[in-house]
Amino acid sequence: MLEIDALSIQLGEFSFTDLNLNVKEGEYCIILGPTGAGKTILLETIAGIHYPKNGRILLNGKDITNTPPESRGIGMVYQDYMLFPHMTVAENIGFGLKERGVPKPERDAAVQKIAATFGISHLLERHPKTLSGGEQQRTAIARSLLLRPSVLLLDEPLSALDTITRERLRDELKAIHKETGMTILHITHHFEDIYALADRVVVMRDGGIVQEGTPDMIMRHPVSNFIANFTGMDNIFTGHAVMTQAGIVEIHIGTMIIRAVTELTGQVHAGVRSEDMIISSEPFTSSAQNSFTGVVTQIIDIGAYSKIVVDTGIILTAVLTRQSIQRLGITAGTSVWITFKATSVHVFRE
Repeated sequence: MLEIDALSIQLGEFSFTDLNLNVKEGEYCIILGPTGAGKTILLETIAGIHYPKNGRILLNGKDITNTPPESRGIGMVYQDYMLFPHMTVAENIGFGLKERGVPKPERDAAVQKIAATFGISHLLERHPKTLSGGEQQRTAIARSLLLRPSVLLLDEPLSALDTITRERLRDELKAIHKETGMTILHITHHFEDIYALADRVVVMRDGGIVQEGTPDMIMRHPVSNFIANFTGMDNIFTGHAVMTQAGIVEIHIGTMIIRAVTELTGQVHAGVRSEDMIISSEPFTSSAQNSFTGVVTQIIDIGAYSKIVVDTGIILTAVLTRQSIQRLGITAGTSVWITFKATSVHVFRE
């Protein structure tokens, strides 16, 4: 539905060259990347705020590269809401329809309907400065959706909200996407958004796309050391892989050997997500090909879970609930077994 074809742009010292991206109709596509990767500039270029040096933007097969923003049929919502402070919530939501010349009775009915969808009907006569962050964001998204854009662009719409409000608004976005089937591009740095919302994830770095795929593919099968680190893969090692049988290697990391399923040999990186590690207070009976004994050196509280750091000769990090830690009697200095499958080891070159 949305095709970015060999797009190049230069804005001051920032640029991207020959960027290509295809987004399917009805897809919820999340864009990840560090600060300065070009995520917002990409969305603003799609919206028509910036014009590319080269390349094309096609929407439903139509070239909109040089089409004015207001004629593209694309909605954009920023992190900081960008509501008109002198207008009421109702006036903000209905602003686009008013600009299009929609009669007031029809406009008011549409505003009432979408306000009810977002649970802000009781706020329609208030001004933005009297609203909470969540209420302002609901208003901004409602204003954009009321124009029925072909594509909705969301630039970190949930990042300025508290945890509870963010979860509620995330649920609303998911429900609206399911109900409308709208195509959405959403920039975020919250990994919870990926699993809750995304059909596909695109990772950007230095103005380029470095990996794209399903949430599980990005989180569990990074193609580079950068993506493994960026997505929070705690256990990343460098070693020498030797093929022992078809599709199975032994990766020598110092005096340790980790078994993995891969065709890669020679110098490689290996990564294992901490949630794929199993910790036990005694040898664990399973088919897993990697099992080591070690000493707990650190327990790091991360909310409902804790990271357990184990020195096995190499440092391995697992994740357990507080209840599991108490049940196993784990403290710093405790000897434990840590086990993970060969299929949980992702091997990559870069």
